[in-house]
Amino acid sequence: MKFQRQAKILDLIDRFEIETQEELTDHLRALGYNTTQATVSRDIKELRLIKALSAETGKYKYSVAAAGAADSFTTRLRNIFRECVTGIDAAQNMVVIKTLPGLGQAAAMAIDAMRASDVVGTLGGDDTVFVVMRNNDAADRFRKQAHDILK
Repeated sequence: MKFQRQAKILDLIDRFEIETQEELTDHLRALGYNTTQATVSRDIKELRLIKALSAETGKYKYSVAAAGAADSFTTRLRNIFRECVTGIDAAQNMVVIKTLPGLGQAAAMAIDAMRASDVVGTLGGDDTVFVVMRNNDAADRFRKQAHDILK
């Protein structure tokens, strides 16, 4: 449940400009997560979220740390990926990843954060992620690597 909640936090801060822990807690509760501000505070610390200035509103909002974040953040993203993915398949240069409902965008974010050189881009839906690879061989390699993460 912890990893699913943290995956949902990453999804929420990607979709909304969330300024406070209370606002984040309210979003989670609206989605059915029975959580407290203290739990959200620990999640923010574990995910190493930062407050960044929003270009749209000029206010500070929660955001994922920039490139070069600590290895523990990468480990956390891999754990989130492991907890939310239910299946992986490849078709030519595309990898299709199935997730638990509501966690497709979090899985896509985890893939983006891995910064794999052969990944052209990701598209995360509710429970599916499409990963476009440079070529068919790269898709097959990525599919195998993603399966290895799940072990």
